Amino acid sequence: MRRPIGAVGAVLQAAYGLLMAFPIALFSFAVGTDVAYLRTAEMQWTNFSAWSITIGLVFGGLALIFALVALLAGLRTRARRARMLHAAALALMCLLGLINAFKHSQDAWSSVGAFGLVLSILTAIAALVAGAVAYSGAMNEETA
Repeated sequence: MRRPIGAVGAVLQAAYGLLMAFPIALFSFAVGTDVAYLRTAEMQWTNFSAWSITIGLVFGGLALIFALVALLAGLRTRARRARMLHAAALALMCLLGLINAFKHSQDAWSSVGAFGLVLSILTAIAALVAGAVAYSGAMNEETA
């Protein structure tokens, strides 16, 4: 049975949903801009990647803080496993994103090359996993 979450809870859930949308979109965009650089050798694509990764890290870090608070607040729910998976995926996303941001701070070819592209792909996958868990509703189930 689900408890009504109230007006404040509804606003927080909506804000969290918006907050999670940014890392998903930005890290996925970084993969696209990395591929665009590899196909065209236009250095501006690496700048787009670096900016996208940096802004994705800012919003991803805020989402991680929200996820950790939600994990600590809901220790006795059936959704604990989903919340733990979500927080772990966000932590992995932030770690990979930070490494990726450092990698993308190098010059154009060495920032994207094989390792930069792989980091971007792994970061985007972690963001998509975190988003899938967040948007599935599994974290909102309460005990009966």
